[in-house]
Amino acid sequence: MPAKDMFHEVVKQSLVKDGWIITHDPLYLRTGGVEYYIDLGAEKIIAAEKNGEKIAVEIKSFVGLSAISQFHTALGQYMEYLLALEYEHPQRILYLAVPTDIYETFFALQFIQQVVQKYQLKLLIYSVKEEAIITWKK
Repeated sequence: MPAKDMFHEVVKQSLVKDGWIITHDPLYLRTGGVEYYIDLGAEKIIAAEKNGEKIAVEIKSFVGLSAISQFHTALGQYMEYLLALEYEHPQRILYLAVPTDIYETFFALQFIQQVVQKYQLKLLIYSVKEEAIITWKK
């Protein structure tokens, strides 16, 4: 099993504070002979819906030397996880969790915005300091 991101617990607590129930830590998938571990699986029961909403969250901190290199890795993981979820958990919506400072700087770059739009990345923006979800970008 891969190592957890340094902000794993921050995102996990942020989801719980936002009313989510953590169902998987990590969410294990096996499809086409390949094993994947998405950082978190969560569920939110909505009163008007019987089944509620289910998500999978891949957490990234972007604390290394090269944000673009980490973005390449995150994008590749996201695309593979998206396909694996289609086969194994089609009801789950995949989110890439990124800290607010990275979202406001690196993700504000024009080309990165174009990549996010082109590949329809769903983002969960979280505050490390507040241990809270700031916004969801769907």
